[in-house]
Amino acid sequence: MEAAARLAMRTRPASSPNPGVAGILVRDGVVLARGWTQDGGRPHAEAHLFENFKGDAKGATLYVTLEPCAHESPRGPACADVIADAGTARPARIVIGQQDPDPRTAGKGIARLKHAGIAAEILGDAASATSLAGYLTKAAFGRPYVTLKLAVSLDGCIALADGSSQWITGDTARAHVHAQRARNDAILVGGGTWRADKPRLDVRLPGLEDRSPKRILLTRGVAPDGVTVINRPEQIGDLDAVHYLYVEGGGGAAASFLREDLIDELHIYRAPIIIGEGMRGIGDIGLTDLGSAHGRWHLTQRRQLGSDEFTAYLRTRN
Repeated sequence: MEAAARLAMRTRPASSPNPGVAGILVRDGVVLARGWTQDGGRPHAEAHLFENFKGDAKGATLYVTLEPCAHESPRGPACADVIADAGTARPARIVIGQQDPDPRTAGKGIARLKHAGIAAEILGDAASATSLAGYLTKAAFGRPYVTLKLAVSLDGCIALADGSSQWITGDTARAHVHAQRARNDAILVGGGTWRADKPRLDVRLPGLEDRSPKRILLTRGVAPDGVTVINRPEQIGDLDAVHYLYVEGGGGAAASFLREDLIDELHIYRAPIIIGEGMRGIGDIGLTDLGSAHGRWHLTQRRQLGSDEFTAYLRTRN
């Protein structure tokens, strides 16, 4: 299932508006076939897998990150039926990472598979949940999965006192940021950052230029050409076909999202410099009790990017 979850990550965000799903067909420790959601959301992972595998799957197990859909669509058949009707390619068993929260499928997909004589179970594992974070967050909270990115000095500044911020981090860290942009449906900055830096908010990595996300501006001003404006962080739930949102700043925008508890993941790029009297990375988040600040974040990743350190933290939600 962890291998299927890693495979599913390649679909992000190209599978939008559908969730990025992947499946691996295995027998006796040998991978017979793989499939993942294609660009634009179709074919689904299971349909993609069985389009490319017509062999004998007797005794095989299919590992798939999300419950196979049980509803017909003008864009393609129900995946539960694709599996059940796969003939000699039909697996004997299916292991599902997450139940689909879509009421059109929830529980119906696995029931249909069992009715067809296929042994089926749902794991509810962490790896598949991580690969489906945007889809599951949208279903649970009615909003995208939000990552806040901060590039700061050792003393927590994002710019000099006059607003100069290019560049806090080095080339390797900035390339990593562009790779993260390519994994998100939309990218957001505050009005102050937009006016001060005139950011392009695109992806400038060779071969990934077409993965530039939608541009969102948090402001009460007028929307510039090609940019969507929202007035309050809570309005991210109204963004069309956005499962993953990347918030890049500045300090006011970061604070407003943290204040509303809308950040699911923190990406911090820390440069080995000290600025002193500069602009802080995060403004007032309304914290009045230091005790309530503890236990909210847990470290999931740490790596060196050139001279800069990258750390990732997940919001701990009960």
